[in-house]
Amino acid sequence: MSDEALKGIAGAGFEPDLRRYTPARVSLGQAGPAVPTREQLKFQLDHALARDAVHARLDVSALLRELRKGGMDCVAVRSAVSDAAGAGDRSVYLRRPDLGRRLDGRSTAELRLRAATMPAKPDVVLVIADGLSALAVERHAIPLMDEIKAVMGAENAALVCVVSDGRVAIGDEIGFLLGARIAIVLIGERPGLSSPDSLGVYITWEPKPGRTDAERNCISNIRAEGLSYREAAQRIGYYLSEAKRLGTTGVLLKERAGGRELS
Repeated sequence: MSDEALKGIAGAGFEPDLRRYTPARVSLGQAGPAVPTREQLKFQLDHALARDAVHARLDVSALLRELRKGGMDCVAVRSAVSDAAGAGDRSVYLRRPDLGRRLDGRSTAELRLRAATMPAKPDVVLVIADGLSALAVERHAIPLMDEIKAVMGAENAALVCVVSDGRVAIGDEIGFLLGARIAIVLIGERPGLSSPDSLGVYITWEPKPGRTDAERNCISNIRAEGLSYREAAQRIGYYLSEAKRLGTTGVLLKERAGGRELS
């Protein structure tokens, strides 16, 4: 909205307070030709928080402990970033997205062994990956997992894989190795200047290497200021039931609201 339009609203007796409705940078005010110092400092702080979120390392051990407390069978695996540069080199992860989409050799061998000893192939495999915000995973993965378990009921996943330096597509290889019908990937999303801790969920039918983003469904912005854990879990439950009914995910599976398809 232009400054002229805002002045017109104010002149008509309305006080525009757009910041009540959005965390976006609107109605910042002015200090001469520039924004106020307070807003400039706020911008610099948010930018620093976003950078920190991208470079932060996930505390895998702590996450595994919390999952096991909740009765989940879980394992830690790594992407191929560790093959290329060794554990802990976040710069390679950021420069080489392709390596984050594949498992390293040791993790591949471990999951093959797990698959061979499972009594049956799992319907669902759950993957928790740090992605571009370990902060999002540390804040939101456990409470979301609690809600997911309630929605899935007796259909709990046989195994939860916690991935270091992972991208969304790494769930395809994990699901394929374990023979799962559906892969659900919880991952830290790319931070924005108002959301350094946003968690995303990606659901893929019959996961295997080579799946495209068009073959997945995404639930985004899961955090305190965004989508609640319960609502996100309910959407996951919907996608699971529809994926099994239709035998697909992605562009052919639409979410419904009030009986209408959401495109």
